[in-house]
Amino acid sequence: KIKKFYESNKIFIFSSIFILIILFGSLTFYIENKENKKILLSENYIQAKFYLENGNKSEALNTLKRVIFANDPTYSTLSFFLMLNQNLITDHKEISSLYDHLLENNKFEKELKNLLIYKKALFDSNFIDESVLLETIKPLLNTDTLWKPHALLLLGDYFMSKGENIKAIEFYQQILSINNLRKDLYDEVKSQLAIISHE
Repeated sequence: KIKKFYESNKIFIFSSIFILIILFGSLTFYIENKENKKILLSENYIQAKFYLENGNKSEALNTLKRVIFANDPTYSTLSFFLMLNQNLITDHKEISSLYDHLLENNKFEKELKNLLIYKKALFDSNFIDESVLLETIKPLLNTDTLWKPHALLLLGDYFMSKGENIKAIEFYQQILSINNLRKDLYDEVKSQLAIISHE
């Protein structure tokens, strides 16, 4: 029976074995390739830091940009913030565009992604109008995230700085309605509301 089964199905058996070998080989190649890419990115990141230590900001910037556009959640993000911390880019449109690139081309854990959205909104708040800021920060307002009270505080401060105190109060009061709010945030909101009430 076994021989008969083999004779009638040998093409299927060999095809299945061949496909499994190809799949295994492809998977092994993918894993090794991914690991090699990670190693190369880490080396580029270290090289960029070496350039900075030696005052070669131009080479550092080029290297960091290559890592950012390699779309690795870890090294692209590290490279971006190293670039910001070293003031290698000052054009706000380019910085905002790089924030967008990171968010659109990498898979982050939920809270890390929310942190990046908040940092982008915080940065952009100095340059963009109300509607764009609200659109940028909307993902944080519509979800239960650690960064929601920070986002509301940013909006309250944004409107307070523009003299739109009614809007500012609205966002500050939303913060006070959050359960288990950190004391430093609570104190800051109360302080801002006190300033508004004395104006």
